[in-house]
Amino acid sequence: MPSTPPRSRPRTALAMSPDAAAAVLGPESLTALADVCDLAPLPVLDDFTTGRARTTLADVDLLVTGWGCPPIDAGVLAAAPRLRAVVHTAGSVRGHVTEACWERGIQISSAAAANALPVAEYTVAMILLSGKRVLERSRAFRSDRLRDDWLRTSPEIGNYGRTVGILSASLIGRRVIELLRPYDLRVLLHDPYVSDAEAQALGVRPAGLGELFAHSDVVSVHTPLLAATRGLVSGELLASMRQDSVLINTSRGAVVDQDALTQVLREGRIRAILDVTDPETLPPEHPLWDCGNALITPHLAGSQGNEWRRLADLAVGEVARWAAGDGFAHPVPHERLEFLA
Repeated sequence: MPSTPPRSRPRTALAMSPDAAAAVLGPESLTALADVCDLAPLPVLDDFTTGRARTTLADVDLLVTGWGCPPIDAGVLAAAPRLRAVVHTAGSVRGHVTEACWERGIQISSAAAANALPVAEYTVAMILLSGKRVLERSRAFRSDRLRDDWLRTSPEIGNYGRTVGILSASLIGRRVIELLRPYDLRVLLHDPYVSDAEAQALGVRPAGLGELFAHSDVVSVHTPLLAATRGLVSGELLASMRQDSVLINTSRGAVVDQDALTQVLREGRIRAILDVTDPETLPPEHPLWDCGNALITPHLAGSQGNEWRRLADLAVGEVARWAAGDGFAHPVPHERLEFLA
């Protein structure tokens, strides 16, 4: 840790791509940030090797980072002797917070909790819409231009008493569980790190991985992509899903065996709502594009548009807390890093 004394208004620099700064930190957010810290002049730092960056780093106490921030490695830390904290305006810090930061004792905060909300909102919306078969019935209505007989609607349509399986009690998974509470749904959870008592406190029933897939009408994937979770949603699990059940993936495409998923979709056994794929944009000839029972969206569930303001507001609040000596409300603990996205 640096031996220099803390300042009442920490010297703060922005480190991210110019596009990220323009999207997330509008004029109002920059003004709010400047009210709680001594903000280094723009433009933002997107290359720590330049002479201007080295001059800025030499006197910085805190970095507000975002998408496109270069790695904060040992060389950067050597050029930033006063640096004691990083506030990230997005979710994962894996791309730029290196082991050298933890070794130095740098305090890390992330806006992952703020970014979790729109993903959870998207997920809940898709759970409810899929229960009413909105995509399929809208397509049929557009084609036939005739209203179906609502008194003869299949008992399989609707959301009353449906079973939703949540794969992983991550930040997003927990927020989905919270947002589902007002609905008449039965919620199962598979997460090997959540005890039965904690599951009960969350208002869900713990389930084994196989049970989750075999007994849910909807399975929503919220596990981060780690070495242990790559391909976790296997062909065997997909094959065990109920006829016409729904797989929702807002996590990472590689968590799911995509070839197996494509096969069961082409067979018409299940439906899928995919905000992520592997790769992120599928090749034009990929057969998933032609699966009418798959809704594919362009990774839009996370913060976008005016939702970026929520990330900025959280970051400003974290800088204010840290400057006041109150610590972060949303710290990233080193010991939990391997389980985070």
